[in-house]
Amino acid sequence: MTERLKSIVSHMTPGKSGLSAITTKNPDDVVITLAIRTPLAKAKKGGFKDTPLDGIVVKLLKEVVKRSNIDPAVVEDICLGNVSDAKAAYYCRAAMLGAGFPNTTAGSSVNRFCSSGLKAVQDIASQIATGAIEVGLAIGAESMTAGGDRLERPFFDEILENQEACDCMQPMGQTSENVGNDFNIPREKQDRYATESYRRAEVAQKAGWFDDEIVPIQVKVKDPKTGEEKQVTLTKDEGPRWGTTYEALAKIRPAFLPHGDKSTGGNSSQVTDGAAAVLLMKRSKAEELGQPILAKFVGATVAGLAPRIMGIGPSVAIPKLLNKFNLTLDDIDLIELNEAFASMAVYCLETLKIDPAKMNVRGGAIALGHPLGCTGARQIVTGLSECRRQKKKVLLTSMCIGTGMGMAGLFVNEQL
Repeated sequence: MTERLKSIVSHMTPGKSGLSAITTKNPDDVVITLAIRTPLAKAKKGGFKDTPLDGIVVKLLKEVVKRSNIDPAVVEDICLGNVSDAKAAYYCRAAMLGAGFPNTTAGSSVNRFCSSGLKAVQDIASQIATGAIEVGLAIGAESMTAGGDRLERPFFDEILENQEACDCMQPMGQTSENVGNDFNIPREKQDRYATESYRRAEVAQKAGWFDDEIVPIQVKVKDPKTGEEKQVTLTKDEGPRWGTTYEALAKIRPAFLPHGDKSTGGNSSQVTDGAAAVLLMKRSKAEELGQPILAKFVGATVAGLAPRIMGIGPSVAIPKLLNKFNLTLDDIDLIELNEAFASMAVYCLETLKIDPAKMNVRGGAIALGHPLGCTGARQIVTGLSECRRQKKKVLLTSMCIGTGMGMAGLFVNEQL
């Protein structure tokens, strides 16, 4: 075996020493040198309502070039994670060219539902780890204004003969009620969890904790009554509702009757537009280019489970990831767990026995929003920013995935 292959195998295979193994630095490590995002805007009525997916992506890509001070020609591949737009691969390629990347930089798109942003990061990282490229960019982006995640037709007859296959068609709200009903998670507990998400987001927003992760984006917004266009600069997330109380959330009607009466518009993730970017490269390349190293990408894994309770996906993905690297939750400093619904967040928090003080310190998708393809990348951006603020080292991100999966990613902060 060549020295190069030995290095790759060593890098990709966890050792027996757990925490010390993942924090060891190696020239072939995959590292993150930039992690930024747009503000998250309310779908159909917020700041991005008149900016299509390719418009959001090209604006963010221009910010990547500007803020990284990197020669765009050095970036060998760009991967866009997106869920609801079948033309995402076209938009990725066109947006990167429009942002100033040369035609020698390749582009692609991936879709694994709500984990698409993390999947894009994993795909770029895998190419770097195996020596296919040295520098790559992962983008997670979604315009839920343009269209949500819809199934256009029923499945083929032979598929419909299998009940679990049929369950893949269950709307996400129905799966949330399945989790609440199957695991006896009462409405009160879900509303109290959501209240805390809003409180944390409010604290973070007022304190300016999001400021170093969000890049201002200039857009044109059309007045729906007059048709008049005006240019505005988006600088902050639109989702947080300051002063949200449990009493107010408790008055909101159930959203997914007749499947259950526990999930509402107040304790479910918001429908949102936005994008996030993660620039990755080999450690030795980052040092050669003089790029600041924010974090080391350790690895990510995906796990499957019954589609009808897809929300509890993190409860299987997180243990699988920890086991691969000989870690326990005690080794993890901060966790970003996507709050698709309060039902699944409460289940994962309690089942995994996560310390609430470690999880979603700045609030989660209930308060901030869940732009489907963006979230997996957005969590990394937010998590690394919080690691920097608290001087914490190990970050874990995770989310449930439609049709019955969960994904989790592991990162070591180097901004200490």
